[in-house]
Amino acid sequence: MAKKAGAIVYKCSNCGYSQPRWLGRCPQCGEWNTLEECILDPNAVTPAGQGSETAVKIKPVPLASVKPQGDMRFATGIAEFDRVLGGGAMKRSAVLIGGEPGIGKSTLLLQTAAGAAKLLGRSARILYVSGEESAAQIKDRAERLGSPAAGIELLCTMRLEDILDALDAQNPSLVIIDSIQTVYAAEAGIVPGTVNQLKYCANELIAWVKERDSVLIMTAHVTKEGLIAGPKSLEHMVDTVISFDRSSDEFRFLRAIKNRFGSVDELGIFEMTEKGLVEVEDPSALFITRRNGSSGGQFPAGVTCTAVFEGSRVFIVEIQALTVPAKASLSRVYSDKIDSARVARVAAVLEKRTGLHFSDQDLYINVAGGMRLSESAVDAALAAALYSARTDIAIEAGTAVIGELSLAGEIRPVSRMAQRTKTAQNMGFTTVLAPEAGKGVKKINDVKELIRTLFGKATPPTQGTGY
Repeated sequence: MAKKAGAIVYKCSNCGYSQPRWLGRCPQCGEWNTLEECILDPNAVTPAGQGSETAVKIKPVPLASVKPQGDMRFATGIAEFDRVLGGGAMKRSAVLIGGEPGIGKSTLLLQTAAGAAKLLGRSARILYVSGEESAAQIKDRAERLGSPAAGIELLCTMRLEDILDALDAQNPSLVIIDSIQTVYAAEAGIVPGTVNQLKYCANELIAWVKERDSVLIMTAHVTKEGLIAGPKSLEHMVDTVISFDRSSDEFRFLRAIKNRFGSVDELGIFEMTEKGLVEVEDPSALFITRRNGSSGGQFPAGVTCTAVFEGSRVFIVEIQALTVPAKASLSRVYSDKIDSARVARVAAVLEKRTGLHFSDQDLYINVAGGMRLSESAVDAALAAALYSARTDIAIEAGTAVIGELSLAGEIRPVSRMAQRTKTAQNMGFTTVLAPEAGKGVKKINDVKELIRTLFGKATPPTQGTGY
């Protein structure tokens, strides 16, 4: 009678002989103390693909007895990518990169493969799996980018079984799947991209790297809403989820949405050129619009600059606001770089504390350079930009505003204020308004004082003036 799944057997680690009871000596090969407790697992398949196999029974171990592993990271050769990953690629981890078609995911992965191969040297074993392009197309891109091909193995297939066979044969240090939505397994059907296919194929690949000192990087397409296509469970299965987006035709941004081995606050910035993705060496001034000959030394109305933290770096960004009369007495907020709820809240505080009406206005908010802002340190600058746009009074050039705005109209301090103000001053801002006094910093306590400092005795327009 056949044994049922889950039954306990004892298997010899030397010759593979199994029997239902433990013995000190293997009856087949004669070795001592080689029988290990295993369970019958019908899902485990032998390397030859025949029949069911046994799996070693996993038992809990004391946490205090577990030895930490050092040197678990290795550099990819791209500093901005390593920054987003948390200091390099973590071994036995899976990374999922999502981006719209044509943004440069394949270019990034090919440059990563070439950079890692160069740093790892002769020990490099990198497998690049493509289900979208032929080997000749990938070779043409590598030559165009000037990426060395040494140490990189290509596998152009969509079958999961072929990929697993190649992984077992080569045992690579870095595995790149471009993209996971093209991979299919015969056991889950023959149509790639379905929910079952994505979950099954990703689980098999992740299980492989978890048992070896390897890193898995997979790409995935995104929907028109900007979310990674496919089941949300795919994001739960991997260790790191990275969003790859653009602000224009030139600049690309890498941002970690989830990272088990590092921060999710870091931002990687690249410029797309004929030679591929080039790291931006000095991104601090990337998000400031360069203007020549501004009349009276002023910004255009509705423009304010502030200092924001992204991971370990400070960026000076320009917030742009526009207000126009609402259509059909229904006001709306149009803002995709700053949360619309934050914009509406700041406008409400301005209306309550300064008497400036926004309830009959459509509000348009933009951030120069396309950077998304989420921290509360932009509140005061956003309030200044909205007031400037509503009154059509410009702010003097060389002015930066930093601080969080409370519902009571107070300007509250934010973290690492000294670094923010120092960066603003190094960028040429002569006037910095912040809730904490310092060298070259003028202290402001509330939104009324902020408006008086920036706009003097400007009075809010009344309804019906055309603002």
